[in-house]
Amino acid sequence: MSDPAVIVRLAARALSRAGLVHAYGHCSARLDADRFLVCPPEPMGLVEAGAACLEVPVKGRLPEGVLGEVRLHQRIYASRPDAGGVVRFMGPNAMALGALGTVPAIRHGFGTYFNPGVGLWGDPQLIRDDTRADGAIAAMGQGAGLLMRGNGAVTAGVSLEEATVFAWYLEDMCRIELAARSAGLADAPAISAMDAEARATKAGRIIERMWDHLTAGDPEKPTKNKDGAE
Repeated sequence: MSDPAVIVRLAARALSRAGLVHAYGHCSARLDADRFLVCPPEPMGLVEAGAACLEVPVKGRLPEGVLGEVRLHQRIYASRPDAGGVVRFMGPNAMALGALGTVPAIRHGFGTYFNPGVGLWGDPQLIRDDTRADGAIAAMGQGAGLLMRGNGAVTAGVSLEEATVFAWYLEDMCRIELAARSAGLADAPAISAMDAEARATKAGRIIERMWDHLTAGDPEKPTKNKDGAE
């Protein structure tokens, strides 16, 4: 099993290389029912190999040195036992739609992983307290993604690898939505909930292949043998 700290650092740098974060953004991975690990409080592209990640309790005060916005991660882990990883990112297309108070429709394959839809949190203030965090989580529901007005987006997955892939998917979903609206095709039919459920497969290493793509060339990326095992 991979070291959780390595996964957190891989995800941080991958999100930066993909243009989904800049000076702001963070990611975390659940350790167990009571703890999770969050990336260092610095621009994610600057996280060095071997850098210490920060352990945070799922309940209680945030430890010293942990960014206030990690409160949202904490409340997601507390309210969603299925969540194994959380990404807070600032992709340009997600930022644009969120700032306009709009969420993308399910129009292509990547979007189907957000069925029945992406949530929207309309409060433009930073989420640094339980009240706002719980409100944002309620807007997210049990879905995989949330847009926050003026504050980017959040994805959750069964692992940090999945949450990272979902961040890329959500950004692409927003790109498609903006393209449709620019072309005057906002009313074009979206994929139905039934078709989305069938399309959102994880078979065939769907998540793993995108994770490998996003982390390719990273200095901490584990090497694989001929059988594909690390």
